[in-house]
Amino acid sequence: MSHRSRLAGFIIDCQDTDSDRAASFWSAALGLAAEPGYTEDDGAQYAELIGAPGGLHVEVQRVSHASRVHLDIEADDIDAEANRLEALGAKRIGFIKRWWVMEAPTGHRFCIVRMKHPERGPAPTNWE
Repeated sequence: MSHRSRLAGFIIDCQDTDSDRAASFWSAALGLAAEPGYTEDDGAQYAELIGAPGGLHVEVQRVSHASRVHLDIEADDIDAEANRLEALGAKRIGFIKRWWVMEAPTGHRFCIVRMKHPERGPAPTNWE
């Protein structure tokens, strides 16, 4: 099945750190404006950093695991993208909320999220 995907951006996972406090540091470090943080119904905390080059999405999130940075790939069909990446050697770690957590053959974790605005930013790659 044909689908489209592209790099969406980077998520800065901050272990047990309030998202607004984390965003304050990363905003100053990267020269990006920080939006006020928000908390989802399940208690997850996020704060978006605005103005990243190339229209990339950058945000911080409070997590319980070790701090790290991971990338998000957005796709109009997240299952088809997970299948494509598995064929390249990645493995599915789990489905969380609305996205797949994957692990590359190199051990790096990344997520496949639903594409929100295909008309913005660079054109997605079409996969057959």
